[in-house]
Amino acid sequence: MEYMTASELTERYHITPMSLHRWIRDENKKFPQPVAFGRRRLFKREEIEAWERDRAKGAA
Repeated sequence: MEYMTASELTERYHITPMSLHRWIRDENKKFPQPVAFGRRRLFKREEIEAWERDRAKGAA
């Protein structure tokens, strides 16, 4: 299973770390929740890609 860091996601979506934090907390956005590995928060790549596909379907 592949994981993405918060830094990778902020670069991918061109957002600030605070915006990513808000996305995580926003229940309406349904952004994938991070998995804690020690002090690091990582995101499952497959969940991120599924979220992107769902958003693309909603925009179409």
